[in-house]
Amino acid sequence: MSGVSRFSTLPFGLNAVVAAPEGDRSGRARFVLALLALSLVVVAFISVTTGASEASALGLIRDWFGGGQDAALSARDRLIIYDIRMPRVALGMLVGAALAVSGALMQGLFRNPLADPGIIGVSAGAGLGAIVVIVLSGSILGPMVALFGIYALPLAALLGGLVMTLSLYRIGTRGGETSVATMLLAGIALAALCGALSGILIFMADDRQLRDLTFWGLGSLGGATWVKVMAAAPFVLVILATSPFLARGLDALALGEASARHLGIPVQKLKTTAILSVAAATGAAVAVSGGIGFIGIVVPHLLRLLIGPTHRYLLPASALLGASLLLLADAISRTIVAPAELPIGIVTAVFGAPFFMWVLLRRRGLLDL
Repeated sequence: MSGVSRFSTLPFGLNAVVAAPEGDRSGRARFVLALLALSLVVVAFISVTTGASEASALGLIRDWFGGGQDAALSARDRLIIYDIRMPRVALGMLVGAALAVSGALMQGLFRNPLADPGIIGVSAGAGLGAIVVIVLSGSILGPMVALFGIYALPLAALLGGLVMTLSLYRIGTRGGETSVATMLLAGIALAALCGALSGILIFMADDRQLRDLTFWGLGSLGGATWVKVMAAAPFVLVILATSPFLARGLDALALGEASARHLGIPVQKLKTTAILSVAAATGAAVAVSGGIGFIGIVVPHLLRLLIGPTHRYLLPASALLGASLLLLADAISRTIVAPAELPIGIVTAVFGAPFFMWVLLRRRGLLDL
């Protein structure tokens, strides 16, 4: 296929350029990518240097580049920056990128802007897996936790998210076609089941576990450590490494599975890789940060309106914007009720829920409900 082919009836209600090697928005997309990369660096630096510590941004720069004893940070400031803030920023970038790219992949896979690991219940499955480990680690799951160490929690969340994702795909697909309405309704039902099972486990938990589960369920980066960063990083890197290879297939899949096969796309392999990647990234994100919603819906949809639906640009842009937005949400959660800390899941829900309603009302004509 050569030249520029435009399709006016593609998903997401956009006049997308799918077959063009360079669409009209390619220049804008490159500029936005560069701007998002720069913004992420700025936001991360501000997050590291903002807080109760009196360490200034200039003092941190001088400390990095050896500005002399007069510019060196105090032992207290170094502890706060290098052992508390930096792991938190690194974890926030990993979780934000994972959730945003997961949302973009699921929306491309199911060809609907409302698909999201949180909305369709994948996060609930991952959360159930994590809760099982938290509550039962001192009893029947003790040997498994001892065997896998720091990876026990993300592995359990990964397994829960994978089971939920595969179940939804199985239920929503019939005759080679995926029904978004069936998928969403099945996601609600399975998420409710996961919630009930989680409730049983929470009923079994002791006081310490209850405090941990309550705060964890609302989402937070407050317990970030370098150990958690190293535990989550391999799973998040899976989706960041595989997503560029899925871009062309997702663009073709927008035309339908039959058309994608005619274009030479291995559709089943594409689906399997995308599902496994989403399950791995979502499971790891839920395990280390708890329930943080709406990043997977807000970020891809905003970027589609800005740079178009071409996944070659959409996926890396989603990773950058998702990381930046989660760091901004974390900064709000740390400062809005200082010296206390508001769970970050509340912040993302406050801003994300109205946006989701706007998407729902705007696209309700496309939903077969």
